[in-house]
Amino acid sequence: MTEKILSLHDLTIDLGGKRVLNGINLDVYKGQIIGYIGPNGAGKSTTVKIMLGLIEDYQGEVEIFGQDIAAGDHTYKRRIGYVPENAEIYDNLTASEYLAFIGQLYGLDKDAAETKAWQLMREFDMDHVFRTRLSAFSKGMRQKVLIISSLLHDPDLLFLDEPLNGLDANSVMIIKDILAQLAAQGKTIFYSSHIMDVVEKISNRIVLLIDGAVAADGSFAELKEQSKEGTLEDIFNQLTGFDEHEDVAGNFVSIVSGGAHHE
Repeated sequence: MTEKILSLHDLTIDLGGKRVLNGINLDVYKGQIIGYIGPNGAGKSTTVKIMLGLIEDYQGEVEIFGQDIAAGDHTYKRRIGYVPENAEIYDNLTASEYLAFIGQLYGLDKDAAETKAWQLMREFDMDHVFRTRLSAFSKGMRQKVLIISSLLHDPDLLFLDEPLNGLDANSVMIIKDILAQLAAQGKTIFYSSHIMDVVEKISNRIVLLIDGAVAADGSFAELKEQSKEGTLEDIFNQLTGFDEHEDVAGNFVSIVSGGAHHE
């Protein structure tokens, strides 16, 4: 049996008087790429933040690498990488300073972290800005720095929340291949995104969250078989009950072109 990396049992949380997660059960195994999808407000980022130990007032159990994270032993975090959806990045640091700092947080030696960071930046054709302040970086360049920072310490479990924000098509292809090769090495990847075609291509298992509960869980082929829909976007729309996109788009365009009048 493949090693279980992550286990959520009856995970429930209320935030601001609203139930955000409603009894999630999920077992994730070594080498899986989980596409974690759902409408805005479904609870995707909240789930990830709980697993990272950033939110604590939950009910249920969260086990990572076989240990209950509520026990207060934070050593599991050294084996985790994370790309947040909206990252605060230290603009006044250079890429070199920032990555060496992150590497040290994960227990790497400063010089070793800097050397490895430079080598990874070079693979992204960014070695020429290694000693440039991050404030001068474009959104895509910053995103690459965040991806490097999440992988610098060679984690076993990677949490990616909209990791392709701001990246051009070539970079997206590189990142997709990196993730596939990491999974083949036995790394486990928890991938949360709204970009359905990417989730469809890279995930070997897709978990759909609706209103804080798991509404579907399986490979793309299994979900397609169950729903008789063509693409992941079609499946998503069917399962979330959202089939008005053409009407909304038509109304929007008619307003833009001056065809609609305010009642």
